Amino acid sequence: MSTLDPLPNLAEVSLTPIAYVRSCYPERFGIPRQAGLVESAKAVIVFPNTDLHWHALRGIDGFSHIWVIFLFHGQTFTQFRPLVRPPRLGGNKTMGVYATRSPNRPNQIGLSAVPLDQVEQTEREILLHIHGGDFLDRTPVLDIKPYVTYADAIATATSTWANTADPLLPVVWSPEAMASLTAALGNKVDDIFRVITDVIAQDPRPGYERKKDGQPGQKWNMRLAGFDIFWKVEAGIATVTQLFSMSSPNDAQS
Repeated sequence: MSTLDPLPNLAEVSLTPIAYVRSCYPERFGIPRQAGLVESAKAVIVFPNTDLHWHALRGIDGFSHIWVIFLFHGQTFTQFRPLVRPPRLGGNKTMGVYATRSPNRPNQIGLSAVPLDQVEQTEREILLHIHGGDFLDRTPVLDIKPYVTYADAIATATSTWANTADPLLPVVWSPEAMASLTAALGNKVDDIFRVITDVIAQDPRPGYERKKDGQPGQKWNMRLAGFDIFWKVEAGIATVTQLFSMSSPNDAQS
């Protein structure tokens, strides 16, 4: 039986999203590799404002954190691969996909625990305000569950190769990039400055690039929080060199 053959006596499953995520990440590049690594990244989980959803969410504001079960979308994967190359291992060593958090999975389902900051009801929407997520903008949400410390926090849990977070990359800003940010946002630069700095500090470059400076003059580019951002890495330090406002800054960071 091949890896993609259906298991006997199991019917195919159909899932319907209940909500979606409005986040500051309009593209995959730059999204942190785990939830909780960039706490400055704000987002909202958007439900239609219906009685069904309002009743289903009753009591959720009594929890500080929630589990979000979601669908990976906007992916370029065309075929499931059982072996992947985790960035944590430098991108040059393979692991079984079930031993990793890779989004290239047989079923494109993700699971992240995030802090719940506020529940807001507007005329048309119910908004769960969260931060520290790892969600691509407009990620479909399949389910929400409360995080309960007595069962979900396992003090004795261990792993052989993913015990600590990667060291952060030092980040500095060029005067030109800082001037562009200030010109676009005036005195509201702090939140956006922080999230851009925090995302680049995670070093979103491919695993095989992360332990070197790359080609002389090489620049990296990503879109984040309503800006098109360019940076380079030299002598182990990332420098934000240029920054341009996009035509439609994301509401999650406004």
